[in-house]
Amino acid sequence: MLAEAQAIQEQLIQWRRTLHQWPELGFDLPRTSALVAETLAGLGVELRTGVGKSGVVAYLGDGGGPVIGIRADMDALPIHEENAVPYASQTAGKMHACGHDSHTAMLLGVATLLSQRSFPGQVRLLFQPSEEGGYDNGVSGAPRMIEDGALDGVDAVIALHVYGTLDTGTVMVDEGVVGAAVDTFRADILGRGGHGAYPHETLDPIWLASQVLNALYAIPSRRISPLQPSVVTVGVVRGGTADNVIPNAVHLEGTLRSFDSGVRQQLVQDVERAMAVTRAFGGDYTLRIERGYPPLVNHAAAAGWLRQVAGELLGNDAVTEGNVSMGAEDFAFMTQRAPGAMFGLGAKAPGSEARYLHTPTFDLDENALPIGAAILAETALRYVRGALA
Repeated sequence: MLAEAQAIQEQLIQWRRTLHQWPELGFDLPRTSALVAETLAGLGVELRTGVGKSGVVAYLGDGGGPVIGIRADMDALPIHEENAVPYASQTAGKMHACGHDSHTAMLLGVATLLSQRSFPGQVRLLFQPSEEGGYDNGVSGAPRMIEDGALDGVDAVIALHVYGTLDTGTVMVDEGVVGAAVDTFRADILGRGGHGAYPHETLDPIWLASQVLNALYAIPSRRISPLQPSVVTVGVVRGGTADNVIPNAVHLEGTLRSFDSGVRQQLVQDVERAMAVTRAFGGDYTLRIERGYPPLVNHAAAAGWLRQVAGELLGNDAVTEGNVSMGAEDFAFMTQRAPGAMFGLGAKAPGSEARYLHTPTFDLDENALPIGAAILAETALRYVRGALA
């Protein structure tokens, strides 16, 4: 399978670079979805469009047996690309800075590798919108596709994510919780504004916010058990218009990350308590918590399949662990519905500098594309044939 995937590497690169040049955000993926659908149709693959608003689902196999889904996310990020490459983004302020262009290209590669094969059961390809954001009433792409029946009848589901910090030819597979639950908070710290020369006549919300920030940052270290991973990060502090004017309010936004459901709930409660510090000084606050993705759980059996196949294709020394992070991933909704796992695919040319996700200079070694396509295709094929341990 790896040799077959390497034989179509130039096509994989072409798909990836075309997608990279024309990034689209959230659910608004007309060009991306069209490229996927046209490619699948050209392969003679049965498909359904408009799934989860702008997703595409393809169906391969003879039916009448087990069903495995393979998911690739398609959306980009609102980042302006800084790479000076021929395939750089042609859309200002939008960039495939998380590798979803490569995920989509590799899944099209899976379609190419499997479309001419006959096998029992079904391999279902899930091209998903809106993993990064641009939510539909607070809901991302995976649950929208699930609502539209994309996972109906699916017995297992797998996926990958590229990493520009891991050498090409290396795969990371862990079992258990590998990604964090994510929740977002948005708050306004309410005081009473006035002239900067007379702070005693005001209730300075910037000063109030500083007390709240101290309380927020103490949550992981003083409220949560040190044996339980958790993160509280404030990413937005906004307030004031002039150096000599004390404003009426300060706006805060932040993210909460956790692995454990009890810790997740405690973080929400303790954010509320931190905000309540304002009232001790005569101020007030408003707070909105937006519940996001659940923790991503790699089921032991599915992680084992990926580890087995990757080890046979690349050598056991190429398969490692360590793909556990406080990052969040809406593939978690899919592994709640069916046993599944996501693996990390190395995409850094050995000896080159690391390229970090969600940065304006993210890029990847395109020699990783056939490796990812081969692991996904081979795992799916063995699953439907009952050839996995």
